[in-house]
Amino acid sequence: MSVLNKSFFLNNRERVYDELNGGLLVVPGYTRMQRSHDMAARFEQESNFWYLCGIEEPDWILIMDARERSSWLVAPTVSKHHELFDGSLSYEAAQKISGIQEIINEEAADNLLKQYARHHKIVYYVGDSPHSDSFGFTLNPAPLNIFHKLETIFKKLCDFRPELSRIRSIKQPIEIKMIRSAVDLTIEGFELVRQQIKTYKFEYEIESYFTHIFRRSGATGHAYDPIVASGRNACTLHYINNNSPIQKNKLLLMDVGARVGGYAADITRTYAIEKPTKRQIEVHDAVKMAHEQIIDLITPGLELESYQKQVNTIMSDALMSLKLISGKNDEKYSRYFPHSISHGLGIDVHDQMGQPKKFLPGMVITVEPGIYITEEGIGVRIEDDILITSDANENLSAKLLTDL
Repeated sequence: MSVLNKSFFLNNRERVYDELNGGLLVVPGYTRMQRSHDMAARFEQESNFWYLCGIEEPDWILIMDARERSSWLVAPTVSKHHELFDGSLSYEAAQKISGIQEIINEEAADNLLKQYARHHKIVYYVGDSPHSDSFGFTLNPAPLNIFHKLETIFKKLCDFRPELSRIRSIKQPIEIKMIRSAVDLTIEGFELVRQQIKTYKFEYEIESYFTHIFRRSGATGHAYDPIVASGRNACTLHYINNNSPIQKNKLLLMDVGARVGGYAADITRTYAIEKPTKRQIEVHDAVKMAHEQIIDLITPGLELESYQKQVNTIMSDALMSLKLISGKNDEKYSRYFPHSISHGLGIDVHDQMGQPKKFLPGMVITVEPGIYITEEGIGVRIEDDILITSDANENLSAKLLTDL
């Protein structure tokens, strides 16, 4: 699998220097988090930090001075004990990955920031997602720890996340190449699973086969916990247990995406194991028609407010055709279609886009209509990854059939 080199990260920092207008930015990487007792969870880097320097080890920090267009990496202090058990990243390796030659320790970084505070009244940082209050889990503490440290040094702090999100929302050719690779590998997994779908007895067999396909190809693995949901399980939107028997007379929903070169795919298909019932066909057809109509809407320059209104009309028509709601303003609409139609896709599977007003060339988004009828044990979702081009859109995952 392709690996991005230091020129990619150098170019990303140049783009950020331009937006900082001579300012100072401090971006921390994530720290390790507990899995259980004395075991750490598998580490995954904070996406903004990775975008700017490519370092995939915990507790590193990036300092960027736009006035001098120079950067420093702050290396963590790693004890001999932890280095023996977990390893560590050498200064030389960090320089090779990031293209940053100035690597300093934490004490030197504190002194550097205090010197900068004499000339910079404002320091930029990367704040938490504006939606973090609704996440329902504990956030990685590294960004907040840096925020509190900066509070003691600088007079004013400004969140640079919106600007970074906007920069990241327009994908460069190399990023699109990585997303294509992740999409193609995910499609390969779906096609192989589909060929032998009648042989599986449990959801976890399918999950493990996707994992095998991804890892044998050299990919990082899954971009997110895969969803393999038989029957009523598909009505739980983030169902990741994947432990139930596969019911031959029920539909099987699979939401899976590989990660390649740091970039994610995100694809969903819903399949019948045996001959589907009339009702299963009706629901799947309604979702498939909505899916095609919504993708046809997407063009550069389309206002997102207009997009959402048209999506609401299409999904209302789909739900009315199934006699699930009685009209376009029926309050049961969100009961049967409770999630967003689209999200950004990139380093994060839910890539922030900087709250754009309209679609722009270079954006990559998902389109994922779904209808979930808990009382009937039917959940159907179809999801593709869409690149917005200069004059239309390209469905990156179009070659994976959407038939039942």
